[in-house]
Amino acid sequence: MLFKFKSKACSDLIMLEGDARRLLRIMRGEDPVKGIFLVRDLPQVIGQLETAVAEDEALRRQLAEKARLEGVAPEAQEASAEGVSLARRAAPMLKLLRQSLSQEADVVWGV
Repeated sequence: MLFKFKSKACSDLIMLEGDARRLLRIMRGEDPVKGIFLVRDLPQVIGQLETAVAEDEALRRQLAEKARLEGVAPEAQEASAEGVSLARRAAPMLKLLRQSLSQEADVVWGV
């Protein structure tokens, strides 16, 4: 299943279900198939997502440093890293949210 996020401020953002649900749980605490972020809620939503990204990046740095201290080769570190980082997954969503905030447009999905 795909999730399509829409805003009058920019083009649609289409995400795979797993990635979309992960981001929605971070931003809303739940992952509904349909919903809306009102303009007034966007600063809080953006802040929650940015905080989660910062925490994920800090954890990744910590794990990389631990692996380095244990003498794990850089290639092995990359192979054991958990796929695509949250920062990369969240970047298109953050762009959509920021543009929507700047142009005072709601963000909807599943409609």
